[in-house]
Amino acid sequence: MSTPSTTAIARLGAGLGRRLDGQRPDGAQPLGWRCFQLGVFALASSALIAALLLLVALVLGSRGRQPWRHDRVNLLLLAAGLLMVLGALVASPIGGYQPWLAWVGLFNWLPFFWGFWGFQPYLATAAARRRVALWLVAGTVPVVVTGLGQLFLGWSGPWQILGGLIIWHVKQGGNPPDRLAGLFDYANITAAWLALTWPLLLAAFLACFRRWQQRLERSALELLVVLLLVAAQVAALYLTDSRNAWGALLLAVPIVAGPASWLWLLPLLLLAVLPVVLASLPGVPALVQDPARALVPQAIWGRLNDFNSHGQRPLAITRLSQWSVAVGLIAERPWLGWGAAAFSVIYPLRTGFWHGHPHNIAIDLAMSHGLPVAVLLVGLVLWLLIRAARQGMASGPVFERAWWAAALVMVALHATDIPMYDSRVNIAGWILLAGLRRWA
Repeated sequence: MSTPSTTAIARLGAGLGRRLDGQRPDGAQPLGWRCFQLGVFALASSALIAALLLLVALVLGSRGRQPWRHDRVNLLLLAAGLLMVLGALVASPIGGYQPWLAWVGLFNWLPFFWGFWGFQPYLATAAARRRVALWLVAGTVPVVVTGLGQLFLGWSGPWQILGGLIIWHVKQGGNPPDRLAGLFDYANITAAWLALTWPLLLAAFLACFRRWQQRLERSALELLVVLLLVAAQVAALYLTDSRNAWGALLLAVPIVAGPASWLWLLPLLLLAVLPVVLASLPGVPALVQDPARALVPQAIWGRLNDFNSHGQRPLAITRLSQWSVAVGLIAERPWLGWGAAAFSVIYPLRTGFWHGHPHNIAIDLAMSHGLPVAVLLVGLVLWLLIRAARQGMASGPVFERAWWAAALVMVALHATDIPMYDSRVNIAGWILLAGLRRWA
């Protein structure tokens, strides 16, 4: 015998099911489409729950299709994967480096090659990509809330939900101190997530604004909610103190706004950025720089020109030093590389300072897996971006522009950092690339 509470739960579940079934692409199985959406929504909060849901979606998305080898892009990924495996086979111990680490490092890549292909049925239409984009935006709300809470309300964890299936390591005051990290537990990873979802949130705001202009039902309330989310996410991006994230925030705006706005938007952005440039660059005359620094907060220009570090950063911990050492290592073993995670062992031996990776994805790939792998994978990503842009994605409807902008932001972030070593960012990145494939 059912009770009112169980009846209400059943109705809620049925309503959610109908909601999840909407806008399903023709080639996507119903269960896979439901799991894919829920996995995307849960991704920021729990890598484990998201991985389980997305694995179901991936298995179902790989069935009933043309063989994977019919897509030449998959053959390219196969070639890269075989070279990676070959590199792991010949990896040798150096210093404290153990060759088994080379095999562990393959899990950052090989499963995602499958995901790139298996996720494509769920991203086959503009309507499906729009829905997935909105799920990513919704899943970002806990990141923003926990980040603002740790800085302004003194929140601290770890917090456990569902018997430990979800654990948020929220550190009071941020991590590093005074930098917003939220449930990701490190500011740079949080910055990467907020940056990649920022274009999608901006698209949602522009879509709501257009509905409000058309006086559609509930449009004013929707616009207010999304406007609050925009303000909170911009604040959170700023508080991560990540230069990459700040740049990504500006990069996405003109792309998502679209070419029709560039006549007035680009001069406005340049006018806003000019004082920051004058305040940050060395060699600018004091007559010009002092007023600029009076206008721009020191937290910004001091971070951009490293003034806030008081010049105390050793050369060995800078990006230029890491890249220089990594390029030298590439020259020593150009074809199959040193093995995944070798940089974290060799760099301290040569400089006395530890870094987990060289903060550039192309250099990291070449050093870990060899130049051929780096050329294949970096070339593929750039081709997907360029091809999709030429086919009209970057100038299409607002959510298509936002999707392309989010993928571009991910590429830009990996030029000076490698946030993909967080599994949640990695999964999101491959989902974005899978969506590009439908245009490329």
